[in-house]
Amino acid sequence: MVGILMGSASDLDVMSMAQKVLEEMGISSEVLIASAHRSPEKVREYALTARDRGIEVIVAGAGWAAHLAGVLAGWTDVPVIAVPIGSSPFQGLDALLSSVMMPPGVPVAVMAVNGAKNAALFSAQILAVKYPGIRERLGSYRRKQSEEAFARVSP
Repeated sequence: MVGILMGSASDLDVMSMAQKVLEEMGISSEVLIASAHRSPEKVREYALTARDRGIEVIVAGAGWAAHLAGVLAGWTDVPVIAVPIGSSPFQGLDALLSSVMMPPGVPVAVMAVNGAKNAALFSAQILAVKYPGIRERLGSYRRKQSEEAFARVSP
């Protein structure tokens, strides 16, 4: 249901959080390493066939120039969420700017640098519009999160 792509195996440390959160929510995902620069045909093929495979949201994590999310968005109408990875000497600022500065007509939602957890939660919110079960699990997740935060600050 959610495609998780990353430009390099080194991005897995950050992007595994998205897969973990989706698992907790009972949302299926598939993971692929494909670079917009080093394997552009693989990225193109993934984007063009995503909907046929049942992918309804794509989460794309990449560092440095971070063109992965934008390239995917250019090839599909499936919502794309970018996770800029802080792997460069600029600590992700370059990836953030590359992700957020999309041309008109090619939208990409952009999370914070290394924001894979929020990307997974945003994916769940998108899917919750269509799937009541996901909406219920998302509500439970958020209530539990709130309770845990309150328990940490209560005497």
